Amino acid sequence: MKLGTLKTGGRDGALVVVSRDLTRVVRADGIAPTLQAALDDWAVAEPQLQALSDSLSAGDAAGAFDFDEAAMEAPLPRAYQWADGSAYVNHVELVRKARGAEMPASFWTDPLMYQGGSDSFIGPRDDIPAGDESWGIDFEGEVAVITGDVPMGVSPAAAQSAVRLVMLVNDVSLRGLIPAELGKGFGFFQSKPSSAFSPVAVTPDELGGAWDGGKVSLPLLSSLNGEPFGKPNAGDDMTFEFPALIAHAAKTRPLAAGCIVGSGTVSNKQDTAHGSSIADGGVGYSCIAEVRMIETINSGAPSTPFMRFGDRVRIEMLDEQGRSIFGAIDQQVVQYDGP
Repeated sequence: MKLGTLKTGGRDGALVVVSRDLTRVVRADGIAPTLQAALDDWAVAEPQLQALSDSLSAGDAAGAFDFDEAAMEAPLPRAYQWADGSAYVNHVELVRKARGAEMPASFWTDPLMYQGGSDSFIGPRDDIPAGDESWGIDFEGEVAVITGDVPMGVSPAAAQSAVRLVMLVNDVSLRGLIPAELGKGFGFFQSKPSSAFSPVAVTPDELGGAWDGGKVSLPLLSSLNGEPFGKPNAGDDMTFEFPALIAHAAKTRPLAAGCIVGSGTVSNKQDTAHGSSIADGGVGYSCIAEVRMIETINSGAPSTPFMRFGDRVRIEMLDEQGRSIFGAIDQQVVQYDGP
């Protein structure tokens, strides 16, 4: 089934069930007021939500109306935790090269992960506000999962059953602010503004054979200002699958239902040193930083600018029949003038 959160003017929105073809939607707040509430009591809520989803598919769900992606919040407008990994080590290697940083060998065996801000996610069609273009505004196309309760010290094998929902992410990065923050030795904060998520989150069974319990083996499509930018397969070159990322996050503490775990930027090597752009016949990239690094490798300097005010990014994933699975993240960068 496909679940989402309808904008209501309140902080947490209202839980809805969305049809598989993303055309119809019905409020589910009679079952649980919010997605977080459903996750808190999943054993009770899940079969009721599934029954409502079946009714919606059959065309007899009372109160159903047309689906509008612009009317949606992030599936979890705010979450107890947002832990973003770097499962695609090719991406890690490229962005570290861009900063002139060495890649420790341990990065291939022990995943990177940072704890992002989870109190103010933005909707899939909401603008990306930024104060200054010099901040180096970049998008990052990712896949993420939402977990149930996860015990401390869980094994990767056991963590697989904790995956409740899957969705897409635009993990916005401010590349110009990252070096100084990391130079302090205390991680990201200002350089990681509010992330955006796809209009719907789906149960793993919606992915069919593309979900093997650990990853989604479908291309992640991104475009910048209407031009194709990337189509790397999210199932390729994923060094750390989601169960391993969940286990990593839960090594020293439990995770509460509603924890979001991200894959990090989807990135394929494409049988080359670091992959190649769509213009060069490759599958491209899921962030601008990687393109700039390739340009630096090839010509000594980057030529692709980071995003500017008015630029638009779109991130989506299609099934094997060409149908959108999660709906699209489609956002424009705008200048933030202050409160």
